[in-house]
Amino acid sequence: MPRAKNLLLFAALVSAAGLSAADSAIARGNDFDGSVAPLLARRCLACHNGAEKKGGLDLSSAKSALAGGDSGTVLVPGKPPDSLLWERVSKHEMPPKKPLSDEEQRVLERWIAAGAKWGADPIDPFRFTSENRAGYDWWSLQPVKRPSLPKGADAAGEQNPIDRFVLAGLAARGLKPAARADKRALIRRLSFDLLGLPPTPAEVDAFAADESPDAYAQVVERYLESPHYGERWGRHWLDVVRFGESQGFERDKLRPNAWPYRDWVISAFNDDLPYDEFVRLQLAGDVLRPADPRGTIATGFLVAAPWDEVGQTQQSAAMKAVVRQDEIEDLLAATGQTFLGLTVNCARCHDHKFDPITQAEYYKLAAMLAGSRHGERESLSSTAAVAPNREIVARREELAQSERQISEDIAKIDGPARERIQAARAKLPAPAVEVPQPIGRWEFDGDLKDSIGGLHGTAHGSARTEGGSLLLDGKDGYVETPPLPIELGPKTLAVWLTLASVDQRGGGAMTIQSPSGAVFDSVVFGEREAGQWMAGSNGFSRWQSFLAPVETEASRQVVNIAIVYGADRTITAYRNGRRYGASYTAPALAIFEAGKAQILFGLRHSPPGGDRFLAGAIDRAALYDRALDADQVAALAGVPSDVVTEMQIIAELPRDLANRRQELQFDLSRVRMEKRLLAGGRTYAVSPSAPEATYILARGNPGQKQEPVGPGVIQSLAGLSADLGIATDAPDAVRRQRLAEWITDVHNPLTPRVIANRLWHYHFGVGIVDTPNDFGFNGGRPTHPELLDWLASELISPTPPPLRRGGNGAWSLKHLQRLIVTSATYQQSSAPNAEALKIDAANRLLWRRSPQRLEAESLRDAMLVVAGELNPQMGGPGFHDFRTFTFNSQFYEPIDPVGFEFNRRTVYRTWVRSGRNEFLDVFDCPDPSTASPKRAVTTTPLQALALLNNAFTFRMAERLAARVERETAGDLDSRIAYLYWLAYNRAPAPAELTVVKRHAGQHGLAALCRVVFNSNEFLYVD
Repeated sequence: MPRAKNLLLFAALVSAAGLSAADSAIARGNDFDGSVAPLLARRCLACHNGAEKKGGLDLSSAKSALAGGDSGTVLVPGKPPDSLLWERVSKHEMPPKKPLSDEEQRVLERWIAAGAKWGADPIDPFRFTSENRAGYDWWSLQPVKRPSLPKGADAAGEQNPIDRFVLAGLAARGLKPAARADKRALIRRLSFDLLGLPPTPAEVDAFAADESPDAYAQVVERYLESPHYGERWGRHWLDVVRFGESQGFERDKLRPNAWPYRDWVISAFNDDLPYDEFVRLQLAGDVLRPADPRGTIATGFLVAAPWDEVGQTQQSAAMKAVVRQDEIEDLLAATGQTFLGLTVNCARCHDHKFDPITQAEYYKLAAMLAGSRHGERESLSSTAAVAPNREIVARREELAQSERQISEDIAKIDGPARERIQAARAKLPAPAVEVPQPIGRWEFDGDLKDSIGGLHGTAHGSARTEGGSLLLDGKDGYVETPPLPIELGPKTLAVWLTLASVDQRGGGAMTIQSPSGAVFDSVVFGEREAGQWMAGSNGFSRWQSFLAPVETEASRQVVNIAIVYGADRTITAYRNGRRYGASYTAPALAIFEAGKAQILFGLRHSPPGGDRFLAGAIDRAALYDRALDADQVAALAGVPSDVVTEMQIIAELPRDLANRRQELQFDLSRVRMEKRLLAGGRTYAVSPSAPEATYILARGNPGQKQEPVGPGVIQSLAGLSADLGIATDAPDAVRRQRLAEWITDVHNPLTPRVIANRLWHYHFGVGIVDTPNDFGFNGGRPTHPELLDWLASELISPTPPPLRRGGNGAWSLKHLQRLIVTSATYQQSSAPNAEALKIDAANRLLWRRSPQRLEAESLRDAMLVVAGELNPQMGGPGFHDFRTFTFNSQFYEPIDPVGFEFNRRTVYRTWVRSGRNEFLDVFDCPDPSTASPKRAVTTTPLQALALLNNAFTFRMAERLAARVERETAGDLDSRIAYLYWLAYNRAPAPAELTVVKRHAGQHGLAALCRVVFNSNEFLYVD
């Protein structure tokens, strides 16, 4: 019979049998891949695959299926009644928990009847999504396509597209959005969201009074341009990337040069660095921008995690290999979850159980990062240091000019205030300053004895006492003491001396050092800068220029030099009791162990030799086990202090000038932060090496190597090629650069979806997908999938004006945030609705704005702001809220440091992994040992106790009370009203005023301030 007639007869038979088009295809045996394979993959292969083989049956290939299982043959082609597979399925025995539907059974029966012919063999287990796992057709792996906006926009098309999607979702459930929040709630919400700080009363008043249609938009723009924006959103990013400033594990050594990565992140957010570039630089910045130190600093992302020093340095090669594989897994977990929202690390020991990622693909990705190692390096390459990039040089000069100009502007404000303070001080009797007793004092009146304790000196070389002084020839003379009996961290070295010559270079007047001289702090003359005093240290690790005047021949009389080492790592010098140049913050504070440190006079450090000897006469010296303040140092020299503190100046200024000065200080800090990043220097960043060979490891065990694999990526991302064409022997630079390019490829569907969801998560408290690091099968499902894709597409390809404002281009996070915070959805009131609560108690459909509790850092920062104590210094080494000592491992003892230098924003705290902070901890501040894409929000009694009894709370309450009294004049009513404006940005209601006035009258204003700090209105943002 001719072929055409055969087909016609077949069609007639099919029609007579009532078969569907799909069944017809199965009957012809040519739709296995379209209907049968998806059915087997989704409903059968979870149990009956090559790895599991429940009942001994593997249905993933024709051969294994026909071979049957423990019960014998299960598939007889052409004979469904004789096929055990069909028998168990038709009796609803398989699958056991959820039998096949009638339609699914019909597909299977027709396929067997048609001869059980196979298409693709074996069935790709990752091709189709099933009830138990995701396939290549999983929603998040599909290309980002800009969805059409739901109907309902006004004719002018001015409605924010975000609202269109949200309103459509609400309408489908019969819900309506809440009304717009009042202006006070809006500006507080916006300020905390974008800046992490409360608005000032002046900002609230100005916004409330501004009736222009773009008043809110203007506040948005101002906040997006604030330097505080980067501090706020940089902290979010540091949560995600597991940033810490110590190495963790049992040694947990400090990483004194990890902070540049934190500063780079803050600067990148402030500059609105396009997100694709932001990602690329963190993976391969040293390769992409070798002439820019910020490129190297950015790769601190790869090594932000803990590092097992003991494991990496042990003798057992087998154990070192295990530790290295753990390190690689961390790299893949951080890279996959941070940028792609995929738990690729779960495929280390076997194919991923839930997402379409094979074990082989895991090791291909491992090969991409096989050259990445932890370590410190110079952020500026040797080539760039010798021949710096012209653009970098020009930017440095521009920043230096800005720094000078801003400093001059601040000085113009400070000058009159400083003069008024000093004039007022001169009219008063000299204050009685109590100087604590030193732990060692040497008079050199005929001997080298310590007049306080037992640190008696021993002379070496030509050193001798004569005429009440220690004489030193600058050639071989010096004095050393026995070891100190106590540990010494913060300290003051004070020495009175006459120099033999101001031309000498590098001699040490007074030094504290370890016995070998490997670690030391010293009062040194002329070593790095002719004629200037400096704080000498091992490898100049704690040295910066004091930028002070030089000593001249005319000043060769006895001078008193005191160098003060603060617990916050500030180093300050004084000459004859007056500030000597500018103080600075060192990367670390040297800790000298009890019994293992000694004092030297006349020698910079051991071993003796070279230009380390000082020529001159030391009249006397003293060692203090604490950082003396300016008044105490001045008292040592017998003069009144000339130091006027920043807080004294601010208190002297009228409010408008104080606010202007603070703005200038923020600008100055921002300029200095960028200057530090561009200056180069040591940074904890990826330290590349030649990539080791990569093998698939059975069960992830490096002792069971299987076939080798070259660098590559996963193939499950639709529309994105998995073949990067990288040679097996490609160097580390090529691998990381290509990985960075693949992740930021415009066709990668995950990268824009994940970051858009993160922004949404931080603005609303929960993401459209409520698992920000997992867009796979085990993650959450999007509540508004079309909105998420619209945001992702808008990030990649922004809508032309008038929708866009601010001039941000492709991959601009600020552009996306501008859209979010100007939407009606974001501006809703937080008022509850009983009917809506019944339908959507978790507010996942966004029928109102859910109130959010302040994170631990925002709470501490808000307390500093309202108390008028916030230190505006941005960037640089962080402050320490711990004492540290080393006994084989490094240990951290939490402390509550007091002083303006510790009142910086909490993001500038030094984040050590075992150094906890009891105030931050109770408010769910996460452990930096692991990534924290979502913070826990708990409610415990300890939180109320911390806001009543913690020493920081007491101190800020006292400062807030002092501020209120200082900035208001009049009765208690006006002071309470001002307190409410500072803390809540509103006036107290009459009933409130009656109650709080009685409390303040009985217990004092500071007690009322503690109550305010402990209130829900201070702790939560509507």
